[in-house]
Amino acid sequence: SACAMIVAGAFASLLMTVGGQKAWYGRYSTGDKSRTCTMNAKIAWMLQELPVVLFVIYNFLYGNPKCRSSIANVILAGFLFVHYVQRTFIFPMLLRGGKPTPIEVFLMAISFCVWNGHLQSTWLLQRYIYPSNWLRDPRFIIGMTLAILGMCINIHSDHMLRNLRKPGETGYKIPRGGMFEYVSGANFFGEILEWTGFAIAQWSLAGFAFAFFTFANIGPRGYHHHLTYIQKFDDYPKNRRAVIPFIW
Repeated sequence: SACAMIVAGAFASLLMTVGGQKAWYGRYSTGDKSRTCTMNAKIAWMLQELPVVLFVIYNFLYGNPKCRSSIANVILAGFLFVHYVQRTFIFPMLLRGGKPTPIEVFLMAISFCVWNGHLQSTWLLQRYIYPSNWLRDPRFIIGMTLAILGMCINIHSDHMLRNLRKPGETGYKIPRGGMFEYVSGANFFGEILEWTGFAIAQWSLAGFAFAFFTFANIGPRGYHHHLTYIQKFDDYPKNRRAVIPFIW
């Protein structure tokens, strides 16, 4: 399952980079309701992210008791749970407006969350028991530090994007401040850093598959955002990268 996720991530990345395909939601939504069925963006976000929350709860209650007795397992599963509670119940409620989400995009998103929710929660709460000394392992310490930092960057960047426009304003503006001083897709960078750290802290194929898929999926989207900003704004900062500070 983890290997299949890596293959799926590579395919998605090729489709968006070499093929130039953009996911039809947000700024790339055509707004043509006759072209596809759509649904409310807030409802789509809540429903598509919810499976991970449910999988973690189920596997915590009915999984391997030895996994629940490991502090490292509980911390890792708890971090996954906190992220998806925020994305399921808090993030959608903070959205301002938002173009309708095409049903195809919603179905792909919820399918991934079902897949990944099962993969991550099964590994952490059923299959693998981390020893007590894992809490002192540099991989766990460094990984969780990066994961928490990435989550903070992601949430802060989303907050900045929501507040770019004053009430009544339309159109796009250049985001400034925070990690946006370094990359156009600061929110994407935060999420990539978050799950890369999570993968290091897990040190498992399941974790690395999730991190790879995240980068392969939202990395190209961040790059498309970067190109859009450059095309729209003549005064766009020349030294700002797309997704990875100083590199890409």
